[in-house]
Amino acid sequence: MFRDISLRDLMEVHSAGAHTLIDVRSPKEFSEASIPGSLNIPVFDDDERAEVGTIYKKVGQAEAKKRGLEIFSAKLPDFIGQFQAIETPMTVFCWRGGMRSKTAATVLDLMGIHANRLTGGIRTYRQWVVEQLEQMDYKPELIVLNGYTGSGKTVILHKLAAAGQPTVDLERLAGHRGSIFGQIGLKANNQKNFESLLLHELKRTAAEPYVFIEGESKRIGKVTMPGFLYDKKESSRQLIIRLPIEERVRLTLDDYKPWEQPGQFTHAFEQIRRRIHVPIAKEIGTALEDRDYETATLLLLEHYYDPRYRYSTGKVEDELKTVIDAATVDEAFEKVLAWTAEYRKRK
Repeated sequence: MFRDISLRDLMEVHSAGAHTLIDVRSPKEFSEASIPGSLNIPVFDDDERAEVGTIYKKVGQAEAKKRGLEIFSAKLPDFIGQFQAIETPMTVFCWRGGMRSKTAATVLDLMGIHANRLTGGIRTYRQWVVEQLEQMDYKPELIVLNGYTGSGKTVILHKLAAAGQPTVDLERLAGHRGSIFGQIGLKANNQKNFESLLLHELKRTAAEPYVFIEGESKRIGKVTMPGFLYDKKESSRQLIIRLPIEERVRLTLDDYKPWEQPGQFTHAFEQIRRRIHVPIAKEIGTALEDRDYETATLLLLEHYYDPRYRYSTGKVEDELKTVIDAATVDEAFEKVLAWTAEYRKRK
């Protein structure tokens, strides 16, 4: 017989060794929010879930269960096969620890495959995430990478992580670069997924003396940074990366690759066109039509992003700012590393 397991017990089991979490909800539910690191092996796909739900509302519970059983029975061999391929202990869950996870765990048990079932489902996990973020006392000092758009802050952050420095990549967690063009080529996360991933990263880095992050706005695409983290960032040390405009244009083009999705790039520009001086906006529009992305990017940086950046950084106290001047992003990374080594000696 399968065993019901509390969230607290699940976390202990999961951290003790190899363990697999399986979300048996529909793919759409899974994409909207799940426990980080989970696999999705659904009892019903999106259409099947909608069909059973409609029968439940219009006909009744008994008929909905009957139709659900018909659908699930037809896919049992494939369903079982996916679980048989998992070589670790496992726990299944659905929204609130109801019929879908119970059905999955029962069928697996009948086939000789042991799986725990999470009591309360993902709903109890979501409640825990919210409570943890509300009560969070994040100790590490934040070192904020700041600078004009295109200054290679994300590149430097990734290089720092590869060099073993503690980092939290807020843009990766949000699935967004934070600008009006920020979702191009990415899949944006919703608030629930962002908070789950963020909590994991904050707990992972909680014992570090310092952590590098980027100087993001409170809102990053579709998500909002928790107030405690945003306030801490605003009062933390800022490393201002300054690169030549040519290098910034190159880095921006390398990151966004507008030639791969020209329609999205033009659509994003139209959303901010009215905020740009008319003659300049016309120049940018013409450059985009001609697919002259270098010119369009240069004009956007100089006439839209740079003035906005100057306004936002004017609020940071001067004693918290350290300017990193460099000719290339690689040189800026080396200077950040050197600064970090000196800073740690002084602490």
